[in-house]
Amino acid sequence: MSEESKTYDASTIVVLQGLEAVRKRPGMYIGSVGERGLHHLVLEAAERALNEILSGTASCVEITLTADGSVCVADDGTGLAIGHAGHTDGPPVETRLTVLCCGAPPADRHSLFGGCFGVGLAVVNALSRSLMAEVRRDGARWVLEYEQGVPVGVPARTGPADCSGTVITFRPDAEIFETLKFSFDTLAERFRELSFLNRELDIILTDDRDPAAPRAVRFRFPGGLRDYIAEQGAPLHPDVIGFEREYSEMEGTVEVALRWCDSREERIASYANSLPTTSGGTHELGFRDGLAAALTGYAREQQLLSPSDPDFTPTQLGAGLTAVVSVKLDRPEFEGATRDRLGNRPVRACVAEAVQEQLTVWLRANPAQATTLLARISTTTRH
Repeated sequence: MSEESKTYDASTIVVLQGLEAVRKRPGMYIGSVGERGLHHLVLEAAERALNEILSGTASCVEITLTADGSVCVADDGTGLAIGHAGHTDGPPVETRLTVLCCGAPPADRHSLFGGCFGVGLAVVNALSRSLMAEVRRDGARWVLEYEQGVPVGVPARTGPADCSGTVITFRPDAEIFETLKFSFDTLAERFRELSFLNRELDIILTDDRDPAAPRAVRFRFPGGLRDYIAEQGAPLHPDVIGFEREYSEMEGTVEVALRWCDSREERIASYANSLPTTSGGTHELGFRDGLAAALTGYAREQQLLSPSDPDFTPTQLGAGLTAVVSVKLDRPEFEGATRDRLGNRPVRACVAEAVQEQLTVWLRANPAQATTLLARISTTTRH
């Protein structure tokens, strides 16, 4: 190798600007150029609209898989600002579509994902063969078009509008993605999950790709996590135990719903700011701590455990248990880049306290169901 070929200095550094960087290294922004990244693109497009519902400026979001391979995300919010029209309420849609992280909500408990995604509409635009934004506000309809992130003309006022809202229609770029085939079931599962975790959400997912067999499903669960648990398995006891509490110590809220079912399988799902924490974390540990403390305390109250019997351990209580633990924090701290394990230390004690108090109240108020449950646990631990 010659000395010349070894030379490395500032002149050899290539700086990628704006959306060019996204197209060059898409995996850095959406995780993959396979099916997982393709579906992530839909979530990025929907995140802003879903946050409008949570903030009270929209009531419904519709996501449609169209026959030409595009995805349409429509909301009935106030309509994004148009720079050319002199709107001053937030970044204009032109900027949101071309500047990464523009318009990202604050990373707190009140926004979906708590700012953990944050790249927003610009990454959708960058990785799409074509994108059209339609904005309806103040009685006017505006249209913006892009190809591979590059604007096609300037925002055009195309006529009157009798309602407000924003519609983003994009077609993923075949030059970027390994597949362009969306899985309706995969998207439905995630939007259903988000609707259980955020009871304010109202989401309609429609599949128009096969004209002979169109399908649509609506996700709206005012009961939140209780609605989810009510759908699961053959219950050992009729009540769904559920509650929501706020703790200043952890700067956030905890919502829990649980019920034991007539099975030996344990199913505990945990979330932080609506992101699945598949490796658990402090919220899940706190849930298990509170569970063991409540059941041990009640069993001793009823003299179902003798003074010499050891306390129940969390591992003894899982057979048949179905539960969801969701925390929403102003400052979520995740362990590792994959964000699948929560690390906020105060969360464990807060969740444990809430679970112990609420479950103890339920056990005392429902002695017959409590007896059935403890008999089941005792039988399980003996085996």
